[in-house]
Amino acid sequence: MHYDCLIVDDETELAKMTAEYFEMFDVRTQYVTSAASCYAFLEENTADVILLDINLGKGTGFDVCKKIREYYKLPIVFISARQSDDDVLIALNIGGDDYVKKPYSLSVLLAKVKVNLKRAEQLKNAVPDKVESVDSNEAFKLDPSTMSVIRNGERITLKAKEFALLKTLYDHKNTIVTKEQLFEEVWGDSFYGDGTLNVHIRKLREKLEKDPNDPELIKTVWGTGYILEL
Repeated sequence: MHYDCLIVDDETELAKMTAEYFEMFDVRTQYVTSAASCYAFLEENTADVILLDINLGKGTGFDVCKKIREYYKLPIVFISARQSDDDVLIALNIGGDDYVKKPYSLSVLLAKVKVNLKRAEQLKNAVPDKVESVDSNEAFKLDPSTMSVIRNGERITLKAKEFALLKTLYDHKNTIVTKEQLFEEVWGDSFYGDGTLNVHIRKLREKLEKDPNDPELIKTVWGTGYILEL
């Protein structure tokens, strides 16, 4: 069976309440309370977005995220009471697309889920023939149908947020894109810390640049934002 959202959280009452709230707004949602039940769910069902807690009793959300990333590209949003910047950075570095700290506002969390669902739907509906119109330069093309970029003849697969970030930079290539604009277009609002953006930019550079420490493609405009030079 297919669901819009899967919640993985050992706080059963909170997970149930969140799922019921999402259902009120036509977001088909299921919840599980352990790593093992998450894996079992994904063997029999599909979901477009996963909300993932870090503390899961036996196992951690970090372990679950790594395992899911071996097989799926779907957005993973961490929901956790752990407040440290280190936890946020770890979550984003291992494949998380976002991090929401508990206690969270149900309306804000729903808004974030809907942003990810809309982006997932846009990627599903993208057709391959659009790729040819993306860029006449064969050295660099975006492929929305597979969330990948063709760079000098090599196809590089990206995660959902990485692709969304690169596409936003591409849509404004050779011009400066402010941090606020990136937060708004990629994450759905402008209320994020620089750490989230910096981690995703770093991941893109590691995949696309010859030398991530001396980028030629995605350049930093200090104090302002970034520019994709093609």
